[in-house]
Amino acid sequence: MTELLVVIVAALAVIAAATVVGPRLGIASPLVLVAIGVAASFLPVFGEAHIEPEWVLEGILPPLLYSTAVSMPAMNFRREFGAIGGLSVLLVVASALVLGVFFMLAMPGIGFGWGVALGAIVSPTDAVATSIIKQMAVSKRVVALLDGESLLNDATALVVLGTATAATFSLWDAAGTFAYSVAVAVVIGWAVGRLNLMVRKPVTDATVNTVISFTVPFMASVPATLLGASGLVAAVVAGIVTGSRAPRDLSPRNRLSDSQNWRTVELVLEGAVFLTMGIQIKTIVMDVRDEHGGIGNAVLVAAGALVLTVLVRAAYVGPLLGVLAWRSRISLSHQPRILEFQEKLSTPEGKRETLDRMSARGRKLSERDLEHFHLRVIRGLATTEYFLREPLGPREGIVVVWAGMRGAVTVAAAQTLREENTPKLPVLVLIAFAVAVMSLLVQGGTIGPLLRRLMPEGAGPDDDGERARVMELMREAAASVPAPTGPTEIVSARRHRLAVLGAQRAALLDARDNGTFDAEVLAKILANLDASQIAIEMRG
Repeated sequence: MTELLVVIVAALAVIAAATVVGPRLGIASPLVLVAIGVAASFLPVFGEAHIEPEWVLEGILPPLLYSTAVSMPAMNFRREFGAIGGLSVLLVVASALVLGVFFMLAMPGIGFGWGVALGAIVSPTDAVATSIIKQMAVSKRVVALLDGESLLNDATALVVLGTATAATFSLWDAAGTFAYSVAVAVVIGWAVGRLNLMVRKPVTDATVNTVISFTVPFMASVPATLLGASGLVAAVVAGIVTGSRAPRDLSPRNRLSDSQNWRTVELVLEGAVFLTMGIQIKTIVMDVRDEHGGIGNAVLVAAGALVLTVLVRAAYVGPLLGVLAWRSRISLSHQPRILEFQEKLSTPEGKRETLDRMSARGRKLSERDLEHFHLRVIRGLATTEYFLREPLGPREGIVVVWAGMRGAVTVAAAQTLREENTPKLPVLVLIAFAVAVMSLLVQGGTIGPLLRRLMPEGAGPDDDGERARVMELMREAAASVPAPTGPTEIVSARRHRLAVLGAQRAALLDARDNGTFDAEVLAKILANLDASQIAIEMRG
């Protein structure tokens, strides 16, 4: 017991040190942790280190993906959903099939089915690994694409893996399994996300509220897994619902407590993933060396697989960017007509004229229907402006390709293979580990210099103009609150200030949901409002 406690305390200290020291050395902290894990694997205490894959897939990944989804701007996710869906499904399937052929040719005896299984293991990008990119100056659309892809592609990879290792293969069965897995996970995740907010809304104790939040990813993932659906997708959906609705349903103090504690959990779990990756490598290498006479061929195959994943990704991302650029041009060509229509709907006379015109054409619309339509017009215009403000060109495409790193999912999925029915199991596991580690070292180690070369200093959107527009919106919201009246001047002023903050928050959240302002700018200003409210409540 004492030995285990020493290991845990040492791991926490190493994670904290790597997080502080890594960036100062110009090295991403995950790479430092992998290296420390490899060095620690030679200590006697880690002589036969093996981490059960279920601990990673069911114990670590759900809270990590949930936390990432909570902080991800929901509007950006919706805007990029088509591209994210393609990267999460089509690219994973294509990569698994191409790699299946490669592994079948490079390792005679495993066959196409097991080749596809190994291809499915190394195909998905990893949310923990792509966290490296968030520490750097990069386009917000690139971050949205990488985040969304890494949150959802695990489900595709695990379904392909299960199908490829099944006794009989059927394309329709695979498609049906995937559709069922995702649909059930979405329903469960949405229900748990809404129930989570309903339960936590009346809880005023921030500590208790945060403790309840720790159960949410498992409340979503466990039932989904038991029903044969994707527990990871369920956790992601619960996180998106929670992140979108929490500013309206939870108090600032509860959300601040949530944010601080979840950042701590994220840091510890991410660090544990990379440390355990490094620690397990020695055991796997020794198994392959003892049973198959050497690791050279396996490492070469892994290097070839990594190169192939990058090439397949580049072949997919290039046309994808072309489609996204074409969609932006189409939206831009429609913008003048939509702007004219928006101006008409912004006046009572224009609304009445539109309703009369629709009625004359035989389409009966209520005023509520017209308001919904007006809202869609506003969101459509905001999306067009977002695409113009954040274009995806060749430089961003290179970043999307090179930042697609492998990590914890690849390592955990490889260890779900069982020895009794898997040919050359130690070799397959070593290849998966080698792909993940080389991806982190090569791609993760070079993404910083690549970004500095591709993205000149000062590049990116100008947030000052955006902040000025947001401040004008806040002034209008404050002006809508009646002046303070009451028997006690101090109490009235306090109530008035809280009412102003509430009106400003509601206006900013409406703007966020409509997409009319940059999500990161709004998040910072909302955090300032929360801080102001907490200070007033504490003084009160």
